[in-house]
Amino acid sequence: MHLIITDAWLAKSRAIYLSGTKMLLVLLALSLTLMLVAAGLYHWVFLKGAREGWPVIGTLVRLVIKDEFAQRDRFMRENLDVMAKRLGEMQAKMLQLESLGERVSGLAGINPNDIKVKPGQGGALVSGRSLTLEELETTMADLDRLTNQRADLMAVMESRLFEQKVRTMMVPTMQPVAGALGSAFGWRIDPFNGRSALHTGLDFQATVGTPILAAAGGVVVVQEFHPEYGNMIEVDHGKDLITRYAHASRVYVKKGDLIKRGQRIADVGNTGRSTGPHLHFEVLVRGVPQDPQKFLNAGRNLPVPQQVAVAAPVAAPVGQPAVPAVATVPPPPAAARPMPAPVAAAAPATVPPPTPPAAAPQPAAVQR
Repeated sequence: MHLIITDAWLAKSRAIYLSGTKMLLVLLALSLTLMLVAAGLYHWVFLKGAREGWPVIGTLVRLVIKDEFAQRDRFMRENLDVMAKRLGEMQAKMLQLESLGERVSGLAGINPNDIKVKPGQGGALVSGRSLTLEELETTMADLDRLTNQRADLMAVMESRLFEQKVRTMMVPTMQPVAGALGSAFGWRIDPFNGRSALHTGLDFQATVGTPILAAAGGVVVVQEFHPEYGNMIEVDHGKDLITRYAHASRVYVKKGDLIKRGQRIADVGNTGRSTGPHLHFEVLVRGVPQDPQKFLNAGRNLPVPQQVAVAAPVAAPVGQPAVPAVATVPPPPAAARPMPAPVAAAAPATVPPPTPPAAAPQPAAVQR
């Protein structure tokens, strides 16, 4: 492309030759210059019209601002909806945690109101910047994760405490009848033959018809009439632990029944080898009589979650659970020291016999 520039005053002319590339660059430069000038003029006119309230420009400004505000409001509503949903989920989890806390505290013997007391907080106010939306979301995510962990932990604790409470309810720590204690566990003078004999349980004095309650939950394994025990009930509580209720006048359960702690299973009577109405109550571990008074004392003195440890465990073979220690019985009076009844020969523990003469005869039948 040739451009000829003529100067009228100097009567001269000048020729400029532009190639295609140069021509393109020149056009681009001119276009860019025009765009910059137009943008500057538009910005100046727009700002001036917005400040001075020109009709057309003011309307355009309001439309732009309104659209911008609408987009911002829509963005905020979407974020608020998401935050409200997460807040609702966290509130549900907090209610779940509160419910779990009340159940766990109840199983642990703690007053739930003591846990709800708000801890004291305070200190000087040191102001800081406000949280950004990203920081708030991160904080809520961390709180959500921590809440899930605490809920899982509380669920495990509830399961363990409930299992412990169930085991506790299977230990005979409840007095089976409302009555005064007569004969205790140990050696005594037999009321029928006047000789020293081992009393393998506790005698509770009560009138005929007084309710006999289960000292712990379990399964009835024996319900029969025994020549010495009369109407007798035996309840298996698991782990080779059995309770025996004798001399009943009336029985309300049968073999195989599942009973709960405190359930009425019989009435006091005078059946079998008995001198009067009373309840003969025994606790046996692996068939060996224990002192029931230790179990009852443990039920009165220990907190509920600790009642499972009513006696020191006895070492058991591998694969078998430990059982409460066998109670030892003091020797009989020096006036009469015959050989004890065969119950002393039972394993895994024995009742210490007196030291009789070498040829001492076997005692008569033990009073129940």
